[in-house]
Amino acid sequence: MTRIGKFCLAGIMLFSAVPGLARQLPDGKQKQTVLKLCGTCHSPNLVLGRGMTRAQWGDTISSMVARGAKGTPEEFSDVLDYLATNFPPKSGTPTPAPAAAAGTARPKPKSIGQGADDQQVVDEALADQGKKIYIAECITCHGPKARGANEGPPNLRGPDIVRSVVVLHDRYGSTIGAFLSKGHPTQSGTSSASFSAEQILDLSHFLHQRVGDTLRSGPFNSVLNVLTGDPKAGEAYFNGEGKCTTCHSAKADLAGIATRYDAPALQQRFLFPATPVYGGRSVRSRKPVMLTVTPPNGPAVTGELDRLDDFDVSLHDSAGDYHVWKRTPELKVEKNDPYAAHNALLEQITDKDIHDVVAYLETLK
Repeated sequence: MTRIGKFCLAGIMLFSAVPGLARQLPDGKQKQTVLKLCGTCHSPNLVLGRGMTRAQWGDTISSMVARGAKGTPEEFSDVLDYLATNFPPKSGTPTPAPAAAAGTARPKPKSIGQGADDQQVVDEALADQGKKIYIAECITCHGPKARGANEGPPNLRGPDIVRSVVVLHDRYGSTIGAFLSKGHPTQSGTSSASFSAEQILDLSHFLHQRVGDTLRSGPFNSVLNVLTGDPKAGEAYFNGEGKCTTCHSAKADLAGIATRYDAPALQQRFLFPATPVYGGRSVRSRKPVMLTVTPPNGPAVTGELDRLDDFDVSLHDSAGDYHVWKRTPELKVEKNDPYAAHNALLEQITDKDIHDVVAYLETLK
């Protein structure tokens, strides 16, 4: 058993051994949800005698979610409402410094890398502050990843924020602030128009961080299920319209291919065989494009393509020697691309054909 498993089991045993502690929690409609989500690993004594702001409780819940706590967004919202209502900051507890006055903006980091010249550079520390606001006020409708109904659970009724034009056009709260100033419903029931300039800036950094997470290099990017096609239709396309049997055979070079590659890799390899992907990295194909160049006054030279454009052509021959010519009408150039058929296929194959062929290749085991 893992350390986490032992820890949670100990928490369950502790909770079962001291049921009286549960009775010490204030009554409320969300109490059972708190016991359900938190009681497996924690004694209710953990919150008794403590007091924090809604944002601070939200940060604590976020930490638990990051460590593997299970529950729906609405359940975590209920837990947040319960804790914020029943365990607010105690009298005499130091309060955070007041927010910046409306209209005050923090210095903008210099934009770096690719993208718009004025792209927002996410400040991770401010994004962490914005995350607390988001969990406290927005997560029930828009979900943990801010993808709204696109995250999957049917109970999420809010739109996809990271694809919102308001967020994509925003720079350091410029459009988000204008939107929220009109008043938008929040989980706590307060109007978003009451958000301070500092809170809007923090929220802006958090939402731009979520946008970055959805990019190819982001932590939320994952390969989707590509096995959605019809194997029989894929076999028919392979043997017919796709003309795949011109170069390949299911009983020869492709025999057992599905035992060597999973479905996403199969799709990548048949669509883009010149740049197969291994472990997330594209590598150059071992089958080079070959050229045969015949000058008007000299022997033909065959070798691996180095450069071919409207002005020059160059190659390396089998001995490793480098050859270069100026392109002229008299210079004859023959190109042999081993993946020419695959490149031509991209111009005509449909999405349905792609998924059908992948489903068929998956059967070659």
